[in-house]
Formats: sequence, structure tokens, C-alpha cells
Amino acid sequence: MALAHRKDLGLLALRAGTGGVLFAHGAQKLFGWFGGGGIDGTAAAMERMGFRPERQSAVAAGLGEAGGGALLVLGLATPAAGAAAAGAMAGAVSVHAPAGFFATSGGFEYPAFLGFCAAALGVAGPGRYSLDHATGHVLDRPWVVAVAFTGAAAAAFGVVRRRALATAPAAEDLAELDDRDGD
Repeated sequence: MALAHRKDLGLLALRAGTGGVLFAHGAQKLFGWFGGGGIDGTAAAMERMGFRPERQSAVAAGLGEAGGGALLVLGLATPAAGAAAAGAMAGAVSVHAPAGFFATSGGFEYPAFLGFCAAALGVAGPGRYSLDHATGHVLDRPWVVAVAFTGAAAAAFGVVRRRALATAPAAEDLAELDDRDGD
């Protein structure tokens, strides 16, 4: 088998695995499939985690994961798919970061890995065995990569920043703590 075909098969396997896992996680959030909470359960969880507005955050996370994952599996609009999934995983990383790196302690290892895989696929492209290849790469142009990742980075920054602001103690709470400590 020629080296180019092996690389294309490797990209197909990586797209199918990463995209499939992302799709399943997003389907939990959106539809309640695979034991998930659906939009209502995810929105309640988003509220507890400090994401506001919680329902829109639940929809955005679900679409980034399920939509990005499905598009990665198909190899369609791969730069946008990789960027959407990576952006959704940035939000998940912000939730898990306080627990450290490793997943065994509730850390961000797993969502970071999915996000990096999605981002790498978005940049590397889908390979020959993809709908992008079959359509002449109309949705897989260099400018699409730049726009998709710029948009995803901005959105991820905004989500993480909003969450940090929502979960940060208010100034009056900090003053009350200082008063209790005798400072």
C-alpha cells in the first residue's frame, strides 16, 4: 500500500474515532442519548458550573461536540468541524482545570486530548477518504482554516472568561471573608 493511502487511512481512523466520541458526548447534551441529560439536564449542569446563559451554553456545547464530531467523521468542512469541537473542548477544559491534569482526579486530560485531536484534524485536513475530498475541497480551503480557528479561539476565550467571571467571588464576598479573618 502506498504511503499516501496509509496516511489517508490513518486520518480516516482518527476522524472516525475522535468524531464518534465527540458526537456521542454532544448527543448526550442535545438529545439525552447514551444516558445524557438532554438540553434541560445539561442547562442545569451548565448553571451549576457557572456558564451563563445556561441554556444557550448547553446548546453551544452540544452543537460544538455533536456537530463538529459528525462533520469530522464525514470529513466535511473539516477546518470548521475541528475548530468547533476544539472550542467546545476548551470550555470543558475550563471546568476540569481546577482538578489538575489527570482524568483520574477529575482533571482536564480527556477533554484536552479530544480538543487537540479535533484541532489537529482541522489543520491537517481530512485526507482522501472524506466528503471534502469528494467535493473538491470547497469547504476545506486555507482561508476557512484561518477563519474557523480564529472564530473558535475567540469563542473559547469568551466562554472561559465568562465562566471565570461568573464563578469568581464577588468583591463584597471577599470583603466579608477579610472581616471574618480579622484583616
